[in-house]
Amino acid sequence: MSDLKPIYILNGPNLNRLGKREPEIYGSTTLSEIEEWCREAAGERPVEFRQTNSEERLIEWVHEAIDEGAAIIINPAAFTFTSIALLDALKMFDGPIIEFHISNVHKREPIYHRSYVSMTATSVMAGLGAKGYPVAVRAIEMLIEQNSN
Repeated sequence: MSDLKPIYILNGPNLNRLGKREPEIYGSTTLSEIEEWCREAAGERPVEFRQTNSEERLIEWVHEAIDEGAAIIINPAAFTFTSIALLDALKMFDGPIIEFHISNVHKREPIYHRSYVSMTATSVMAGLGAKGYPVAVRAIEMLIEQNSN
């Protein structure tokens, strides 16, 4: 059993529909495939990979990560642009946070250009598609290492 703290990979609303939802934007990869890639990329480090359509549940998972986690990768989906409560929860986390988006939100409609999460994220990754998730896992490992020095 590893004594490494887990990476929390948290996914917001409608991401459970990946593979079926707007494939021209999000591709055909499912969330379960993404989870498998993330676990492989994390190697020995534990991963808490979760998805919810509930803002309340997402915030509760951030609270759990505050107590138990080494880092957070969060794809807050629509909550990115609407949730000050999520921002407030993330501000309490003292480890690295990557805000992740499958699509390049800055190439999309203006409503997607203002992120509350970016106000506290260590890094923002957008536009790499579903294959960007394992890239984010490798990047968060680098940030964890930097924080431990």
